[in-house]
Amino acid sequence: MFLRDLIHKLGGEAVGEVDQPLRSVGTIDNADARQITFLANPKYRAALASTRAGAVIVSPGDRDVTSKPRIVAANPYAYFARVAQLFSPPPQVRPGVHPGAVVHASASIAATAEIAEFVSIGEGAVIGEGVYIGPGCVLGAQVSVGAGTRLNARVTLYAGSHIGARCIVHAGAVIGADGFGFAPEKGSWLKIPQTGRTVIGDDCEIGANTTIDRGALDDTVVGNDVKIDNLVQIGHNCAIGDHTVIAGCTGIAGSTRIGKHVMIGGAASITGHIEICDEAIISGNTFITKSITEPGTYTSGMPHMTHRDWLRNAVHLRRLDAMAKAIKELGEKK
Repeated sequence: MFLRDLIHKLGGEAVGEVDQPLRSVGTIDNADARQITFLANPKYRAALASTRAGAVIVSPGDRDVTSKPRIVAANPYAYFARVAQLFSPPPQVRPGVHPGAVVHASASIAATAEIAEFVSIGEGAVIGEGVYIGPGCVLGAQVSVGAGTRLNARVTLYAGSHIGARCIVHAGAVIGADGFGFAPEKGSWLKIPQTGRTVIGDDCEIGANTTIDRGALDDTVVGNDVKIDNLVQIGHNCAIGDHTVIAGCTGIAGSTRIGKHVMIGGAASITGHIEICDEAIISGNTFITKSITEPGTYTSGMPHMTHRDWLRNAVHLRRLDAMAKAIKELGEKK
C-alpha cells in the first residue's frame, strides 16, 4: 500500500510524501523504509530522529517533530492497530467440513463455515456463518458459535456453552467446565452439579489455556468486547461487563461481578462474591478481597527490591505490631 491508500481507508491528515510505498508495520527502533511506525508515548519522541521507518503515525501535538512522511491522527495507537489489521488480515475461511471431523447428525453448520480435521461437534450444536473451527476442537451438545468467530486449535466448549459473533478463542482454552462447587459432609466433599451455562458476548478475545467455568445454577456471563489474556481463570457464576480487559495469569473466584471498562493487570487475584465497579483499574499482582465501589486505580503488590533490602524490611514487618503498640504508648505518656 501507499501512504495515500491508508489515508483513503482510515482517514487522518497526511503530511509529506503520500506516495511512500509501505508493506507492513514496525517499531520505531527496527522499522525499515517500507514500514510504518507510530509515536504514542512521548518518551520515545527522541527515537524518531534515528528511525529508518518510511512513515510515522503521530498525534496532532507531534505533527512537526519529524520530517518523515506522516499521518496525523487523534489516537496514534488505535490508528496503528487499524493499519496493522490492513497489512495482516485474518486467514480466509475455506468453507467445508473436513472428512476427519465428527459431526452429530443434528448439528447445524452454516455453509460458509470451515470445520478442520479431528473436530468433534455434538448433538444440536449451531455453528454460524463464516465460523472457523480449528483442528482438534471439541464442541459439546447444544453449543452455539456466532457468525465470524474463530476457534483456534484444541479449544473445548462444554455442553450448552454460547459464544457470540466475531470472537477469537486461542488454543487450549476451555469454556464451560464445571465450577469448583463442593459441600462438606462428615469430613468428605459432595459435588454440587453445575447446571448453568457459560455465555460469551460478541467481539471477545480469549487467550490460550484460559478457563471460564460454567455457572452452578445461573450462567457465567462475559459481556461484549471483553479481552482476556492467556492463562486466566474465571470461576463459576462470574459476570464480566462490556469492554473489560484482563491480563494473563489473573484468577477470579466465583460469583464475582465485574463492571464495564475495567482494566485488570496480570496475576491479579480477586476473591469471590464481591463487586468491582465500572472503570476501575487494578494493577498487576494486586489482591482484591472486598468490593470496589469507586472508579480509580487500586494496587497492593510490593515493587521489587534487592534481596538484602527485602530481608531488612521483612524483619521490620514482623515487629510492626509491637512498634505500633510502642508508638501508641509513647503518645499516651505525652
